[in-house]
Amino acid sequence: MDLQIYGFLFTLFLTFAINGATLQEKTQITPPQINSNSVLVALLDSHYTELSELVEKALLLQPLEEAVTKHNITIFAPRNEALERDLDPEFKRFLLEPGNIKSLQNLLLFHMVPTRLASWHQKNHTTLCPGEAERLSGNMVNIIHPNDIIKSDGIIHGIKKVLIPKSVQQSFNNRRNLRSISAVLPQGAPEIDPRTNRLKKKPNPVPAGAPPVLPIYSAMAPGPSLAPAPAPGPGGHHHHFDGETQVKDFIQTLLHYGGYNELADILVNLTSLATEMGRLVSEGYVLTVLAPNDEAMAKLTTDQLSEPGAPEQIMYYHLVPEYQTEESMYNSVRRFGKVKYDTLRLPHKVVAEEADGSVKFGFEEGSAYLIDPDIYTDGRISVQGIDGVLFPVEDIKVAPKSAPVVAAGDAKVVAKQRRGKLMEVACSMMGSFCH
Repeated sequence: MDLQIYGFLFTLFLTFAINGATLQEKTQITPPQINSNSVLVALLDSHYTELSELVEKALLLQPLEEAVTKHNITIFAPRNEALERDLDPEFKRFLLEPGNIKSLQNLLLFHMVPTRLASWHQKNHTTLCPGEAERLSGNMVNIIHPNDIIKSDGIIHGIKKVLIPKSVQQSFNNRRNLRSISAVLPQGAPEIDPRTNRLKKKPNPVPAGAPPVLPIYSAMAPGPSLAPAPAPGPGGHHHHFDGETQVKDFIQTLLHYGGYNELADILVNLTSLATEMGRLVSEGYVLTVLAPNDEAMAKLTTDQLSEPGAPEQIMYYHLVPEYQTEESMYNSVRRFGKVKYDTLRLPHKVVAEEADGSVKFGFEEGSAYLIDPDIYTDGRISVQGIDGVLFPVEDIKVAPKSAPVVAAGDAKVVAKQRRGKLMEVACSMMGSFCH
């Protein structure tokens, strides 16, 4: 009798254990999912195409799916025109930059309230945007299509304008004003020892982020065959900026952008220029790179590249020691006609002028147009794509005649030969690193 009771209890315990394990397994395996009648699915299939496209770009689909499974949500959807035409173009570019995805996410989440609001009440509401200060007030929302889309787990109201949270506006203002590199009051020029190219007296301390007290030419390396010289600016070994990372970022951006592989190869493999640019930026200097595209670089002859130091001299002539964007250069040439920019190839300057609604650099046949504006702009380095390789006017006068024109079918062969010669020159300059 006791044996039967013990057998019954053991069977009962085993049954509960199996059922509990099965239930726990189902709970762990089955994630919360939304159905096809969800407000989130309705948003993606709605006429608010600009908003739904930004939600996908901001990688918010999974977080919103989790939010919808927990509670009802109310979405205030701006009309397409508000995101397409009414939004400040500079602010929109800021939102779409890969490094500002957090700002884009916060802006979109600011349009979503974690509760169902069938009608708008003139009071503050907490949004899905993180931060205690990010609350919607009654005077911020202008509903033009109330209850536009109604679903069991949420509701969508159409609104007239885009809602911008304070944190996103502050981030944009900081970027636009470039407060991290704000100027300081002008002071007397420092005295330089001509033998060592260093300051005779230690300059007065300047705040972090201020422009260096010496011109950029005094901080450059003495020549391509020598090791980079330490910049005599205020930074020393205590750099204010991570110039190496910024140079790597803009070279990586060139590769992802496409059409500028030759320039990236020269910067990485053929010269020490990328290292020097990173060091200069770390010391507080700013640079604008006039970047020739692959088609322009393919027109360079082996003679132009095989001269000792020729690649460096070509690249130095494409580096402007100022921070210029496409807008600032175009405004300058429109206002002043011809503008001369200093380059890192002393004493040569590059001339810019307005042509066909764009900016043209150089002289006559040796000119180049700005075709890919603002490929990379981070406040320290600006990269502007051009369709030609620039040379100083003195070099153009003595330059040899261009290579004979070849048939279209042979163009790839010529480009390939030039690139092979380019890498031969690279190996001769880099020595054992090529083996």
